[in-house]
Amino acid sequence: MIKNGKGGGNTITGLIFEGKTDLGTFLSTQKGYSVRDVEEQIYSNGNKVTIKVRAVYYNNEKVAELYKKYEFYKSLLIKLDIDWKKYISKRLLPDDSIFVIIKNTVYIIECKHQQVGGSVDEKLQTCDFKKKEYKKLLSKANLDVEYIYLLDDWFRDEKYRDVLDYIHSVGCDYYFEYIPLYRFGLPVPEYNKD
Repeated sequence: MIKNGKGGGNTITGLIFEGKTDLGTFLSTQKGYSVRDVEEQIYSNGNKVTIKVRAVYYNNEKVAELYKKYEFYKSLLIKLDIDWKKYISKRLLPDDSIFVIIKNTVYIIECKHQQVGGSVDEKLQTCDFKKKEYKKLLSKANLDVEYIYLLDDWFRDEKYRDVLDYIHSVGCDYYFEYIPLYRFGLPVPEYNKD
């Protein structure tokens, strides 16, 4: 399945939306991938500090780093020596994010699940603002930012057509049920077809 629900695909190459998995868990089960919690020594405000990073390796080469919610501030921003209060007035907590080293890009992933109409409907309309806030926040580090929604099938309903069009019109993206690895510029493992 790909954007806008057209076509088919091999879910092996994507993040499966089940509400019980996250990007790190998914990647660690893929051929050639491993996810390791590592400690890094860095200097922040002239002091040597230790931060924890969830590093993603493909064939033993580091390709990315993962940050959820507060880890984004406690690890990534400290590592980049960015004081968030100097750039934005309120913290944004990403459901998941991945810094893909070779792409020099941070992908913010927001997972939206819905079973009845409600406030999530309107939250989809905030992607432009949030992407701009993340861009301000990461501008000092000269990192690109992509903002992607991972939506469940509830949002395939015709009543979401305008908001889904809006998401694309402001340079954000969405996928239903899973995000293909190639969207992040990550290597896609080859599997035997036995």
